[in-house]
This record gives sequence, C-alpha cells and structure tokens, in this order.
Amino acid sequence: RFVTWEIPDVRVKATLGNVSETVLTDSEGYFQVSLKPDSAQKIQSPWQEVHLHLMDEIVKNQAKVEVLNRVVVPGENSTFGIISDIDDTIVPTGATRVLEMLKNTFLRNAHSRIPFPGVSAFYRALQHGTSKGEHNPVFYVSSSPWNLYGFLMEFMEINQIPLGPLMLRDLGLTKEYFISGSHNKHKLIQVERIFEIVKEIPFILIGDSGQHDPEIYLQVVKHFPARVKMIYIREAATGRKKALQIGEKIRAQGVDFLLVKNTMEAASHAAGKGWITKDKLHKVGQKKERVEHDLENELGFN
Repeated sequence: RFVTWEIPDVRVKATLGNVSETVLTDSEGYFQVSLKPDSAQKIQSPWQEVHLHLMDEIVKNQAKVEVLNRVVVPGENSTFGIISDIDDTIVPTGATRVLEMLKNTFLRNAHSRIPFPGVSAFYRALQHGTSKGEHNPVFYVSSSPWNLYGFLMEFMEINQIPLGPLMLRDLGLTKEYFISGSHNKHKLIQVERIFEIVKEIPFILIGDSGQHDPEIYLQVVKHFPARVKMIYIREAATGRKKALQIGEKIRAQGVDFLLVKNTMEAASHAAGKGWITKDKLHKVGQKKERVEHDLENELGFN
C-alpha cells in the first residue's frame, strides 16, 4: 500500500449525470473536482455514482481507463450528519503509542482488527435515525494516509460499520514534513470543509481524548455556531483531564459535550435525546457483548 506510482499532470474527467468537469492531477497524482448536479436532475438516493475517465495516455496503446466512484449527497431524508474520527474512536490503534500504532498498521489486516464494542450498531442507529426512510450521512476524518483507504473500507465492510466518505491525509515528503501537514490542521480543515459543503443539516461529532479531537471540535463550534448538535468523546488512555476542561468550554458555547468510557454510554444518551430508537439501543448492547467476547478470545482470556 505504501509503494505507489504517482502520475502527475494528467487529465481526469468526472461525470455526474449530465454534468462533467475535467481536472489535472497534482504533483503526487491526486485530484479534486467539484460537481454541481443539474437542477433537472432529481437526487433520489444519498449515494450517487460519479464516472471517472483518464483522458491522457500514460503507457503506449493503453486500454480505456475508467472507474466508478460513489459519493454522498445528503437529501431531504437527512436530519443530521455524523462526523467521526477513526483511530482510537472506532478501532483501537494505539495512536498515542508509536510502536503499537506501527504494529497495527504494518502487521495486521482488516480481518484481524476488531472495532470497539457496539460501534457498528451505534453508527447504524444514528444513520437510520428514528423516522421511516431517514438516512443521516456519516463522514470519517482521520490522520491516516490515503494509502490505507482500501484497508479502512474493507475493515468497515467486514464489521458492518456504515460506509461514508473518508477524509484522509497525504503521505509525502515536503520541506517541513514527512507526512504533509499537521494532524490538527488536517482534521480541522476536513471537518470544516464538510460543514461548508453540507450546509442544510447540523452534525454530531465523535472522537477520542488521545489525539486532540476535543480541541479541534471546539474550533469547529466557534467557527460554525449552531451547526454542532452534539460532541461525543471516547476516553482514551491519555487526555482525560484536558478533554474535560475543553468540554466545559464547548458547553459554554451552547453545545452539549459528553466524555464516555464506552459506546453504550453514548448510545444511551442519544436514545434519551430521541436521535436513535430504543430497540436500536438494545442492539448496541448486544453487539457490545459479542465484540467483547471476541476480544477476550483473541487475547486468550477464555
């Protein structure tokens, strides 16, 4: 995953329905395109298909290069959105402990990694909300490099965690960084980018206390008043005291903040607020027990 061939300065055409746009890849082969659906095009599903076509010839006599990409377009059935961190929020990674993080990154795969108990059921409950046909989009923001995109998508599919756009980070050499940009700056930019694109709904933000998520979310609350519905922070191995202090500042801005030890605490709060149904809360508890059992088996406690 980390040995890649970057292809700069080639044209990529993106098409959504009747709308197309052609852009140029940057020095590391990445590209970004903005498409506005035609006013006559009715968006029926939150998931839309974007066709990507490589316009330039990279190798002699190459075949046609096309891929199909799925994007999220929140519609009338969305009452709020969810933005979640990944490392130590969805899956234990030891992101605050370098050796453990490297072991998890390079020596384990999507089948051997286990999410925190109850995460998949809780996120699905938030996505489905409490009304028939409700579909609340889920976005994932992480400082993991784009090289891990395939692994993370596979991990989510295996563990039935709702799929959604992944906002990852460029891994590359610059004059200042081995990985381009800082952790905090990257996350803040990506979260605020989601807010700027999806303007019609408020958001629930989910993170952990170990990687500055409370500080980042405080900035989001200040920059986008009245757009944050709730902030859940999972208590990691470090950062509890600071998270509680920042939580008070967040509450002072008029936004509810909750530091939780496990997924069930967050799910119980969400059920009390009427954001998920009581029967879904029961499923979170069941899933939590099942995953805890799997963890015990993996660690040899049984």
